[in-house]
Amino acid sequence: MISTVVWGTGNVGRLAIRAVEAHPELELTDVLVHSADKVGRDAGELAGFDRRLGVAATDDIDAVLARRPRAVVYAASGDLRPDEALDDIGRALRAGAVVVTCALYGLYDIRNTPDELRTPLLEAVEEGGGTLFVSGVDPGWGNDVLPVLISGLASRIEAVRCQEIFDYSTYEQPDSVRYSVGFGQPMDYMAPMLIETVPSMIWGGQLRLMARALGVEIEDIRETMERRPLEETVSTPSMGEFEAGTQGAIRFEVQGIVDGEPRLVIEHVTRIHPSCAPDWPQPANGTGAHRVIIEGQPHIEVTVEATDEGENRSAGGNATAVGRLVNAIDWLAEQQPGLYDALDVPLRPAVGRLGRKQP
Repeated sequence: MISTVVWGTGNVGRLAIRAVEAHPELELTDVLVHSADKVGRDAGELAGFDRRLGVAATDDIDAVLARRPRAVVYAASGDLRPDEALDDIGRALRAGAVVVTCALYGLYDIRNTPDELRTPLLEAVEEGGGTLFVSGVDPGWGNDVLPVLISGLASRIEAVRCQEIFDYSTYEQPDSVRYSVGFGQPMDYMAPMLIETVPSMIWGGQLRLMARALGVEIEDIRETMERRPLEETVSTPSMGEFEAGTQGAIRFEVQGIVDGEPRLVIEHVTRIHPSCAPDWPQPANGTGAHRVIIEGQPHIEVTVEATDEGENRSAGGNATAVGRLVNAIDWLAEQQPGLYDALDVPLRPAVGRLGRKQP
């Protein structure tokens, strides 16, 4: 059994505890938390199980890493604390662990990660012998392994388009939704994630991964951005009211230019309420989906919809990100220490998990 630590128990971490518990080759040995009110609570409670798992949460990072766990699922957020997240990941690598995380977008395309991020990680690997794999949904499997896999069904390809179409009122991170993305803010408010070049920084690595897999060179990365206001005030079940005239929908593309044309495209269509921008692409279920479109012969469209925690689409997306990471641990544990990306790490069948029940 591979001793595994889950570090963080928020939207991603609680799902990671469930995924580790479900994996036949992993053993949950520790849970690290940041909030004092979670210290001492059982991992089963934190994951929402009906029974205890016998693992008490702790905030003693040094003690946990001193036991040299074989794997660490780093589930703490890196959006608003990137330096701290990078330091945490480095500590786990120096402890010799296989580290899987979706915390830092700059690490997804690890071959092109800026030196200020890559160098300390390489030093940590050299010092401790750890292994790192960073991935998610979008950015993540929705625009790396999935489109690459589907492309193998085509005879001729003109373009590959990856779409995330989502109602963000189901997303359980109000600060990110209202401030990082800007929903409910005046139309002259510029949300950090929508500033020019930021989308390319976040999703450009995914374009490069697709290009590498398809054997083409990206000449340039371009962005498009559209925003729409709410026509009337709306109320959402989880995040309250969003006033008329404030930002209600965004649509942007990050385009990989090949032979002068946008042939690799990552598109986001995101709303806070389905009434906003009804003419833009809609998910078939009305809430959220990830879609890959292969323009060529034949024309192929594949839509993935995931739910978890009471039919919640955002939780379903988080659960698939966790699945991609946790299910890679046993493969990574057999590899040489180093930094791996989505094209290195195979997406494998769920061996040993068919019919396996959660606690």
